[in-house]
Amino acid sequence: MLVDGKWSADWHPVQAKDQKGGFLRQDSQFRHVVTPDGDGGFRADAGRYHLYVALICPWASRTLVARKLKGLEDVISVSVVEPELDAQGWRFAEGADPINNARYMHEIYTAADGHYTGRATVPVLWDKQTGSIVNNESSDILRMFNMGFGALAGNTIDLYPEHLRNAIDALNGVIYAKLNNGVYRCGFATTQVAYEEAYHGVFEMLDQLEERLSSGPFLFGAELTEADIRLFVTLVRFDAAYHGLFKANKRRIVDYLNLNAYLHRLLQVDAFRDTVNISHIKRGYYSVKSLNPTGIVPLGPEGIALEGTGV
Repeated sequence: MLVDGKWSADWHPVQAKDQKGGFLRQDSQFRHVVTPDGDGGFRADAGRYHLYVALICPWASRTLVARKLKGLEDVISVSVVEPELDAQGWRFAEGADPINNARYMHEIYTAADGHYTGRATVPVLWDKQTGSIVNNESSDILRMFNMGFGALAGNTIDLYPEHLRNAIDALNGVIYAKLNNGVYRCGFATTQVAYEEAYHGVFEMLDQLEERLSSGPFLFGAELTEADIRLFVTLVRFDAAYHGLFKANKRRIVDYLNLNAYLHRLLQVDAFRDTVNISHIKRGYYSVKSLNPTGIVPLGPEGIALEGTGV
């Protein structure tokens, strides 16, 4: 991680833990907002912003799905890091960062703040005009892509409709705590107690969602919302990574009738399917040496061969 703008130690997935030995996630530090008229500090202009992502990362993939659903591909450019994490974290292939010509993601952070302390995470929304980071919180970026770019968006779908906002916020909160972050709390737990607590939360949530999806195509009936994006990015990684590597192994998604059907229903939509790359996902997660010191990447599971090219 970075300390006062200097890389201080080899990358490790667990930077903090609670008293039970449970994984604690770092809070995002860049939280500026893009709006159509610039009243959030940054005005929505075509070609001004650049998105840094990893295809293995569910948080980054939220933003890719939203960008494509809203028709912002020609408005916001993208750079993708390599799937494997090395001693300095996320790394770019040669020429993969045409904006800052960085080799590592942490260089993007120090370009924005020469005294930055913390982890260099993805996604990052970069402002080419000011040469700085606008935002590195995926939930913020997702909503900016939905509403912040106004008429620049080529699709009028509203992923956060006003009449559902309270319900979406409530559902997002519980899904995040028990499932989105819950699988990480399983995988990166440092005690049996912390692992078992997270494990039970993951499957309590999956069971509840299985029941919920028995009555409609999406989480809120016929309306596709940001809640579906936030759930999808965890479900599509579950059988390939979380079930095995993270020890969330009570059941797979394929073992759930409604959740499996829901996952495949979303995969019929270009914005979801084209932003999934199972090879990146497996190579990335299985490169985490604290969980998989040999670096061997499993050949299975069968039936998942998505290689997203639409980012």
